[in-house]
Amino acid sequence: MAVLPGCLRRAAAAPVTDQAEMMKDKEHVIVGISGGVDSAVAACILIENGYRVTGLHIKVLDHSDDSLHLEKSPLIISDRKEFRFPVFSLNLSGSFRRDVIDYFLQDYLSGRTPNPCMVCNKLIKWKGLLKGADLLQATLVATGHYARIDCGREKCRLLKGTDSQKDQSYFLWMLSSEELSKTLLPVGNLTKQEVRELARRFGVRAAEKKESQEICFVPDNDYREVVKSSRPGLAEKLTGGEIIDTEGKVIGHHAGYPFYTIGQRKGLGISSPEPLYVNRLDPEKNRIRVGGKAMLQCRKLIAGQMNWTGISPPETSTRAAARIRYRDTGEACTIVPVEKERFEVIFDKPKQSVTPGQAVVFYRDDEVIGGGIIVEAISE
Repeated sequence: MAVLPGCLRRAAAAPVTDQAEMMKDKEHVIVGISGGVDSAVAACILIENGYRVTGLHIKVLDHSDDSLHLEKSPLIISDRKEFRFPVFSLNLSGSFRRDVIDYFLQDYLSGRTPNPCMVCNKLIKWKGLLKGADLLQATLVATGHYARIDCGREKCRLLKGTDSQKDQSYFLWMLSSEELSKTLLPVGNLTKQEVRELARRFGVRAAEKKESQEICFVPDNDYREVVKSSRPGLAEKLTGGEIIDTEGKVIGHHAGYPFYTIGQRKGLGISSPEPLYVNRLDPEKNRIRVGGKAMLQCRKLIAGQMNWTGISPPETSTRAAARIRYRDTGEACTIVPVEKERFEVIFDKPKQSVTPGQAVVFYRDDEVIGGGIIVEAISE
C-alpha cells in the first residue's frame, strides 16, 4: 500500500507538489507519541516520505510539576529498523492539573459540562510539541489526529478528516492559524482501516491495540467519582437537592447537581407517565429541572471564547453549519455578533440537548471556520 503525498503538507508559502522535492528537504518534525497506533503510523509515514522524525511523549499524570527539559524515553514504536527513531518525554503534569483537570472540575461545579480533550489539545499537546520543536531545533510538529490542514499562499485551513467516522476536527478548533502552519496531520487522508494496514506493514507494535474512549484522568469513565473526590464532603453537602418540573413543582430529590448532564434520562429516581430529561442545572440552588423531550429543543445558543481560523471574526450575520458535540451532524445556522467575543447562533432547525460548557464548531463544507464555548442554550 503506497503512502500518497496528499497525506502530508509542508508549512510553506506555497504547497509542494513535487514528492522528490519534499523528500530532499529532510525537514525535522516532532511527532506527538501517545502509545496508540495513530501517532505511531503518523511518524512512520513521515519517515517514509523523507522527513527526519523525533518522537515526543508528553507526560500529564506525573505527580511532579512541569519539567521543561527533555528526557530520553524507552519507547520503541516499530520492530522494523527503518522506522525506528529517537523518542523523548516532556513532563507537563503541572500544567495539565491546572489547565485541564482544574478546568474540568470547575466546569462541573459551575453546572457546565466540560470538554477536556479540546482544551488539552490547545494548552498541553501543542504547547508541548512546539516547546519540543524549539528545544530540538525542529521546524514542524505532527500528531495522529484524523483531520487535515491545507496551506495555501495566504493561510492554513483546518479541514475534516477523510474518514467521517473518525474525523477529529471538532477537537482542534482552538488551534491558531500560526499553530496550524507548523503542523502536519499525516493520517488525515486515511481511514482507520488503512491506518491499521499501514501499522502492520511498518511493524508498529500498537497495530492491533484497541482504542480507548475514556478521558485519561477519569478511571472507568466515571467523572462523578472524580468530582466527588476533588472536594471532601461534596456529595454529602449536595445530596437531597430538589428536582423540579417545568412549572417549578418539586417532584423529587437528587444526589447533587454536578452529577447530572443536560439530556440525561436515567438515574433520576423519579416516576412519571412520560420520559423526563434533565434540561437545566441550577448550581446556586442545587436544583435540576426536568421535562419532556421537547424541552431539550433549542433554536438558539450564546457562545463565547471564540477562535476564528477560516474567516475573520464576523461583524455582521454570517451563515455556516454548526456542530455542538463530537458525534453531532452539522446543522445550518446563522451566526450573529451580539457583543465583544460573544455570538448568538440561530439554528434553522432546533437542536437537541444544547449543553453549556461544550463547544460549538462552525463549518463551511469540510473547513472549520471557527468555534467557541457554549455559554447559554435558548429554547425559544
